[in-house]
Amino acid sequence: MSEHSGAADSLRVGDEVVIEAGPIAHGGFVVARHQGRVLFVRHALPGEEVRARITEGGPGDRFLRADAVAVLRPSPDRVEPPCPYAGPGLCGGCDFQHVAVREQRSLKAAVVEEQLRRLAGVDLAVTVEAVPGDVEGLRWRTRTEFAVDDSGRAGMRRHRSHDLIVIDDCLIAREDVVGTGVLQGHWPDEKAVDVVAPSVGPAVVVRVPSDEPTAPVVTEKVAAQALSREFDVSARGFWQVHLGASATFVDAVISGLQPRPGERGLDLYAGVGVFASALAEAVGPEGQVVAVESDATAVTQARLNVERTPWVHYIQGRVDHVFGVESTGRVAGSRRGRRRTGPRRPHSQLPPSADIVVLDPPRTGAGKAVVEAVVALGARALAYVACDPAAFARDTAYLMERGYALTSLRAFDAFPMTHHIECVAIFRPRERDVRDET
Repeated sequence: MSEHSGAADSLRVGDEVVIEAGPIAHGGFVVARHQGRVLFVRHALPGEEVRARITEGGPGDRFLRADAVAVLRPSPDRVEPPCPYAGPGLCGGCDFQHVAVREQRSLKAAVVEEQLRRLAGVDLAVTVEAVPGDVEGLRWRTRTEFAVDDSGRAGMRRHRSHDLIVIDDCLIAREDVVGTGVLQGHWPDEKAVDVVAPSVGPAVVVRVPSDEPTAPVVTEKVAAQALSREFDVSARGFWQVHLGASATFVDAVISGLQPRPGERGLDLYAGVGVFASALAEAVGPEGQVVAVESDATAVTQARLNVERTPWVHYIQGRVDHVFGVESTGRVAGSRRGRRRTGPRRPHSQLPPSADIVVLDPPRTGAGKAVVEAVVALGARALAYVACDPAAFARDTAYLMERGYALTSLRAFDAFPMTHHIECVAIFRPRERDVRDET
């Protein structure tokens, strides 16, 4: 493979070009241009001059993907990756091991700022905060799924590939994860193995695929200022993977919402009841918390987790279905992604109003229809917990269009060495100008 010197339109996989890296973009790459073509380049830093190898795309494509295989003019923020499996053509799990930890946070802040500016028209300076529990960006991941090759060895996939790299350690995984011996074991006839190192009790190894109801239940403890409690959760269920994330997010949500005794709270995409429990502690028995969650196993565990606060009521169902709004995405269980037709009625146990709302949607975001339904509740404050900057920015635009203002935003480095980031935003109804009343 040699450097390509012809027209950019003829660039193909394997060609190499010298480019100057542009700004960071959502997804863990920088944007660059070569003879008018847009390249999304991994393992480069803004301002660097690198030799980039085309990894995907070809003539006629809107953009090309590439990897920085040689650094000709390095950034002062470039470091030697601590993991030998991180780099061009290697493990796809970490995007930023070549970046100093402080600069990783600056890059993530820039992505959140750019998405808010572009999609919501919000110009806001963002600071990314560290989350307690990692060691200079390493040894933080408590839940790790390892792929298994045909020989039964466990490892990690190459970036955007089914190819597997057999590894002997994963530096972002907790030591008790790799301490199970999963990477030295033999896993014949398995597609993957999941290792969970809960905050209470020993690590467990779960073969994948495995039905969630048959997976072992582990105990996780949230030790936050606003909540100190243990939760049972399926080893195959959802739990924040950074050791310190759950407590950090609980405190950010509760300090932002400032729940009052006697208020009614709504927790959407509620999981096993972490935010619902924190809200319940704050509003007290004279208040009420309604939680909505679609996963049956999570709801079963949640109802046990919140037994000590009986003023928490769980509704099992998809959030859009519970609100009775028109779905705009794939219907659960449908391979063809058909759209549901005809309106639904709101769930009979859904309250007509709420004082405070927590939205913790999946990576795709809540969406326009759910946002409209939430706004109709008339909440005085809304906390949005976001794991995808683009989806968060789109939902921010929907909320602002419907009279809510983004009053605070905290961003957390809950996934060091990767491009992922978590945000906790607080929205409140925009104060009406006195002139609007005249």
